[in-house]
Amino acid sequence: TPNACSLLVDIFSEQRDSLIKRKEELDEGGFKVKELIESLDRKKDEAINRTFRGVSAHFKDVFKELVPNGAGELIMRTAMDEGDGESDNEDEEKDPNNPDVSLYRGVGVKVRFSRSSENFLMSQLSGGQKALVAMALIFAIQRCDPAPFYLFDELDQALDSTYRAAVASLIKRQATPSDDPENPRESTQFICSTFRPELVAAANRCFGISHQNKVSSLHMLSKNDALHFIANLMSEEEQVGDVTSLATSKAVGSRGSSSSKKRKADDADNENDEGSVTVSP
Repeated sequence: TPNACSLLVDIFSEQRDSLIKRKEELDEGGFKVKELIESLDRKKDEAINRTFRGVSAHFKDVFKELVPNGAGELIMRTAMDEGDGESDNEDEEKDPNNPDVSLYRGVGVKVRFSRSSENFLMSQLSGGQKALVAMALIFAIQRCDPAPFYLFDELDQALDSTYRAAVASLIKRQATPSDDPENPRESTQFICSTFRPELVAAANRCFGISHQNKVSSLHMLSKNDALHFIANLMSEEEQVGDVTSLATSKAVGSRGSSSSKKRKADDADNENDEGSVTVSP
Protein backbone atom coordinates (compact mmCIF):
# COMPACT_ATOMS: atom_id res chain seq x y z
CA THR A 1 0.00 0.00 0.00
CA PRO A 2 1.08 3.61 -0.45
CA ASN A 3 1.23 4.18 3.31
CA ALA A 4 3.46 1.13 3.83
CA CYS A 5 5.78 2.21 1.03
CA SER A 6 5.97 5.70 2.44
CA LEU A 7 6.79 4.29 5.86
CA LEU A 8 9.59 2.12 4.47
CA VAL A 9 11.00 5.09 2.55
CA ASP A 10 11.03 7.15 5.76
CA ILE A 11 12.77 4.35 7.69
CA PHE A 12 15.43 3.84 4.99
CA SER A 13 15.93 7.60 4.73
CA GLU A 14 16.50 7.85 8.48
CA GLN A 15 18.97 4.95 8.38
CA ARG A 16 20.75 6.51 5.41
CA ASP A 17 20.97 9.90 7.14
CA SER A 18 22.24 8.18 10.31
CA LEU A 19 24.91 6.27 8.39
CA ILE A 20 26.01 9.40 6.51
CA LYS A 21 26.24 11.30 9.77
CA ARG A 22 28.21 8.46 11.34
CA LYS A 23 30.58 8.40 8.35
CA GLU A 24 31.16 12.12 8.65
CA GLU A 25 31.94 11.71 12.36
CA LEU A 26 34.38 8.89 11.62
CA ASP A 27 36.03 10.91 8.85
CA GLU A 28 36.38 13.88 11.18
CA GLY A 29 37.74 11.62 13.95
CA GLY A 30 40.22 10.04 11.53
CA PHE A 31 41.38 13.47 10.38
CA LYS A 32 41.91 14.57 14.00
CA VAL A 33 43.84 11.37 14.73
CA LYS A 34 46.10 12.04 11.73
CA GLU A 35 46.62 15.61 12.91
CA LEU A 36 47.54 14.33 16.38
CA ILE A 37 50.00 11.80 14.95
CA GLU A 38 51.64 14.46 12.78
CA SER A 39 51.85 16.84 15.76
CA LEU A 40 53.42 14.15 17.99
CA ASP A 41 55.89 13.25 15.22
CA ARG A 42 56.91 16.88 14.91
CA LYS A 43 57.34 17.23 18.66
CA LYS A 44 59.32 13.98 18.76
CA ASP A 45 61.62 15.14 15.97
CA GLU A 46 62.06 18.54 17.60
CA ALA A 47 62.84 16.94 20.98
CA ILE A 48 65.41 14.53 19.49
CA ASN A 49 67.09 17.25 17.44
CA ARG A 50 67.05 19.69 20.37
CA THR A 51 68.56 17.06 22.69
CA PHE A 52 71.25 16.15 20.16
CA ARG A 53 72.17 19.80 19.63
CA GLY A 54 72.40 20.30 23.39
CA VAL A 55 74.52 17.20 24.00
CA SER A 56 76.70 18.06 21.00
CA ALA A 57 77.34 21.58 22.31
CA HIS A 58 78.19 20.27 25.80
CA PHE A 59 80.43 17.58 24.26
CA LYS A 60 82.53 20.27 22.57
CA ASP A 61 82.89 22.14 25.86
CA VAL A 62 83.67 19.06 27.94
CA PHE A 63 86.21 17.70 25.46
CA LYS A 64 87.90 21.11 25.37
CA GLU A 65 88.15 21.02 29.17
CA LEU A 66 89.67 17.54 29.12
CA VAL A 67 91.97 18.22 26.15
CA PRO A 68 92.72 21.98 26.07
CA ASN A 69 94.67 21.76 22.80
CA GLY A 70 92.18 19.43 21.13
CA ALA A 71 88.63 19.58 19.82
CA GLY A 72 85.73 17.18 19.46
CA GLU A 73 82.29 17.12 17.91
CA LEU A 74 79.34 14.78 17.53
CA ILE A 75 77.98 14.13 14.05
CA MET A 76 74.54 12.76 13.27
CA ARG A 77 74.73 10.34 10.38
CA THR A 78 71.70 10.25 8.10
CA ALA A 79 70.49 8.15 5.20
CA MET A 80 71.36 11.01 2.85
CA ASP A 81 75.01 10.83 4.01
CA GLU A 82 75.07 7.09 3.30
CA GLY A 83 73.41 7.56 -0.09
CA ASP A 84 70.56 5.14 0.58
CA GLY A 85 67.83 7.74 1.11
CA GLU A 86 65.60 9.00 -1.67
CA SER A 87 64.42 12.55 -1.09
CA ASP A 88 61.27 13.82 -2.72
CA ASN A 89 60.24 17.42 -3.22
CA GLU A 90 58.76 17.63 0.26
CA ASP A 91 62.02 16.46 1.88
CA GLU A 92 64.05 18.89 -0.22
CA GLU A 93 62.00 21.78 1.15
CA LYS A 94 62.79 20.80 4.76
CA ASP A 95 65.56 22.39 6.79
CA PRO A 96 68.71 20.29 6.16
CA ASN A 97 69.86 21.04 9.71
CA ASN A 98 66.67 19.54 11.13
CA PRO A 99 65.99 16.38 9.09
CA ASP A 100 63.35 13.77 9.77
CA VAL A 101 64.33 11.40 12.58
CA SER A 102 63.49 8.43 10.37
CA LEU A 103 66.54 9.36 8.27
CA TYR A 104 68.95 9.07 11.21
CA ARG A 105 71.42 6.18 11.11
CA GLY A 106 73.60 6.83 14.17
CA VAL A 107 75.93 9.26 15.91
CA GLY A 108 79.56 9.66 14.90
CA VAL A 109 82.46 11.26 16.74
CA LYS A 110 85.34 13.33 15.36
CA VAL A 111 88.15 14.39 17.70
CA ARG A 112 91.69 15.67 17.61
CA PHE A 113 94.10 15.77 20.53
CA SER A 114 96.36 18.64 19.42
CA ARG A 115 96.10 21.77 17.34
CA SER A 116 98.27 20.39 14.57
CA SER A 117 96.83 16.87 14.38
CA GLU A 118 94.08 15.75 12.02
CA ASN A 119 90.60 14.63 13.05
CA PHE A 120 90.18 11.00 14.06
CA LEU A 121 87.17 8.70 14.12
CA MET A 122 86.47 6.39 17.07
CA SER A 123 87.79 3.37 15.18
CA GLN A 124 91.18 5.10 14.83
CA LEU A 125 91.67 5.87 18.53
CA SER A 126 93.63 3.96 21.15
CA GLY A 127 91.96 2.40 24.18
CA GLY A 128 92.81 5.32 26.45
CA GLN A 129 91.58 7.86 23.90
CA LYS A 130 88.31 5.97 23.44
CA ALA A 131 87.83 5.96 27.22
CA LEU A 132 88.39 9.73 27.32
CA VAL A 133 85.86 10.32 24.50
CA ALA A 134 83.32 8.09 26.27
CA MET A 135 83.75 10.08 29.49
CA ALA A 136 83.34 13.35 27.59
CA LEU A 137 80.05 12.05 26.18
CA ILE A 138 78.85 10.95 29.65
CA PHE A 139 79.64 14.33 31.17
CA ALA A 140 77.99 16.10 28.21
CA ILE A 141 74.78 14.13 28.82
CA GLN A 142 75.09 14.89 32.53
CA ARG A 143 75.20 18.61 31.81
CA CYS A 144 72.22 18.34 29.48
CA ASP A 145 70.12 16.22 31.86
CA PRO A 146 71.72 16.07 35.35
CA ALA A 147 71.20 13.12 37.68
CA PRO A 148 71.54 13.30 41.48
CA PHE A 149 74.54 10.96 41.64
CA TYR A 150 76.89 8.91 39.44
CA LEU A 151 78.83 5.73 40.14
CA PHE A 152 82.10 5.11 38.26
CA ASP A 153 84.24 2.00 38.59
CA GLU A 154 87.91 2.74 37.80
CA LEU A 155 87.00 5.18 35.04
CA ASP A 156 90.63 6.42 34.99
CA GLN A 157 92.22 2.99 34.64
CA ALA A 158 93.11 3.40 30.93
CA LEU A 159 94.21 7.06 31.14
CA ASP A 160 97.65 8.57 31.60
CA SER A 161 98.39 10.98 34.45
CA THR A 162 97.61 14.14 32.44
CA TYR A 163 94.14 13.00 31.44
CA ARG A 164 93.50 11.54 34.91
CA ALA A 165 94.16 14.96 36.43
CA ALA A 166 91.85 16.61 33.86
CA VAL A 167 89.05 14.12 34.61
CA ALA A 168 89.47 14.60 38.36
CA SER A 169 89.31 18.38 37.95
CA LEU A 170 86.20 18.09 35.77
CA ILE A 171 84.43 15.84 38.29
CA LYS A 172 85.31 18.32 41.03
CA ARG A 173 83.66 21.14 39.06
CA GLN A 174 80.63 19.04 38.14
CA ALA A 175 80.09 18.09 41.79
CA THR A 176 80.24 21.71 42.99
CA PRO A 177 76.99 23.71 42.78
CA SER A 178 77.05 26.99 40.89
CA ASP A 179 74.79 30.06 41.08
CA ASP A 180 76.09 31.47 37.80
CA PRO A 181 72.96 32.58 35.85
CA GLU A 182 74.61 31.66 32.56
CA ASN A 183 75.66 28.20 33.78
CA PRO A 184 73.60 27.19 36.83
CA ARG A 185 74.53 23.85 38.35
CA GLU A 186 73.07 21.86 41.21
CA SER A 187 75.12 19.73 43.57
CA THR A 188 75.84 16.26 42.16
CA GLN A 189 77.47 13.35 43.96
CA PHE A 190 80.13 11.27 42.23
CA ILE A 191 81.14 7.92 43.71
CA CYS A 192 84.32 6.64 42.08
CA SER A 193 86.53 3.63 42.72
CA THR A 194 90.15 4.15 41.75
CA PHE A 195 93.73 3.01 42.29
CA ARG A 196 95.24 6.29 41.08
CA PRO A 197 96.10 9.39 43.13
CA GLU A 198 94.50 12.10 40.96
CA LEU A 199 90.88 11.27 41.81
CA VAL A 200 91.76 10.76 45.48
CA ALA A 201 93.39 14.21 45.61
CA ALA A 202 90.16 15.79 44.28
CA ALA A 203 87.79 13.78 46.50
CA ASN A 204 85.94 15.20 49.49
CA ARG A 205 85.82 11.86 51.32
CA CYS A 206 87.82 8.68 50.95
CA PHE A 207 86.88 5.13 51.89
CA GLY A 208 88.79 1.89 51.79
CA ILE A 209 87.28 -1.55 51.27
CA SER A 210 88.86 -4.65 52.80
CA HIS A 211 87.94 -8.27 52.15
CA GLN A 212 88.66 -10.91 54.77
CA ASN A 213 87.05 -14.28 55.49
CA LYS A 214 84.64 -13.71 52.56
CA VAL A 215 83.37 -10.52 54.19
CA SER A 216 83.84 -7.00 52.77
CA SER A 217 84.27 -4.09 55.16
CA LEU A 218 84.14 -0.35 54.54
CA HIS A 219 86.60 1.94 56.33
CA MET A 220 86.70 5.72 56.24
CA LEU A 221 90.20 6.99 55.43
CA SER A 222 91.86 10.35 55.57
CA LYS A 223 93.08 11.72 52.26
CA ASN A 224 96.71 11.26 53.33
CA ASP A 225 96.12 7.62 54.28
CA ALA A 226 94.36 6.97 50.97
CA LEU A 227 97.18 8.59 48.97
CA HIS A 228 99.77 6.64 50.99
CA PHE A 229 97.95 3.38 50.28
CA ILE A 230 97.79 4.12 46.53
CA ALA A 231 101.46 5.16 46.46
CA ASN A 232 102.44 1.82 48.03
CA LEU A 233 100.20 -0.05 45.59
CA MET A 234 101.71 1.72 42.57
CA SER A 235 105.22 1.04 43.92
CA GLU A 236 104.39 -2.67 44.17
CA GLU A 237 103.04 -2.63 40.60
CA GLU A 238 106.27 -1.06 39.34
CA GLN A 239 108.35 -3.68 41.16
CA VAL A 240 106.25 -6.47 39.68
CA GLY A 241 106.68 -4.93 36.22
CA ASP A 242 110.47 -4.74 36.67
CA VAL A 243 110.64 -8.37 37.83
CA THR A 244 108.47 -9.47 34.91
CA SER A 245 110.68 -7.65 32.38
CA LEU A 246 113.85 -9.10 33.93
CA ALA A 247 112.46 -12.63 34.02
CA THR A 248 111.28 -12.36 30.41
CA SER A 249 114.70 -11.12 29.29
CA LYS A 250 116.42 -14.00 31.07
CA ALA A 251 114.01 -16.50 29.55
CA VAL A 252 114.63 -15.15 26.04
CA GLY A 253 118.41 -15.24 26.60
CA SER A 254 118.22 -18.78 27.94
CA ARG A 255 116.22 -19.97 24.95
CA GLY A 256 118.70 -18.35 22.56
CA SER A 257 121.70 -19.96 24.32
CA SER A 258 120.16 -23.42 24.46
CA SER A 259 119.15 -23.10 20.79
CA SER A 260 122.70 -22.26 19.81
CA LYS A 261 124.12 -25.23 21.73
CA LYS A 262 121.52 -27.55 20.28
CA ARG A 263 122.30 -26.46 16.72
CA LYS A 264 125.99 -27.09 17.33
CA ALA A 265 125.31 -30.54 18.80
CA ASP A 266 122.83 -31.63 16.15
CA ASP A 267 122.44 -29.56 12.97
CA ALA A 268 119.72 -31.86 11.74
CA ASP A 269 117.41 -31.12 14.66
CA ASN A 270 116.43 -27.43 14.57
CA GLU A 271 113.23 -27.48 16.61
CA ASN A 272 113.32 -25.51 19.89
CA ASP A 273 110.85 -25.72 22.76
CA GLU A 274 109.62 -22.31 23.98
CA GLY A 275 109.34 -21.88 27.73
CA SER A 276 106.84 -19.66 29.54
CA VAL A 277 107.49 -17.41 32.49
CA THR A 278 104.76 -16.68 35.02
CA VAL A 279 105.35 -14.11 37.72
CA SER A 280 102.83 -13.76 40.54
CA PRO A 281 102.80 -10.51 42.49
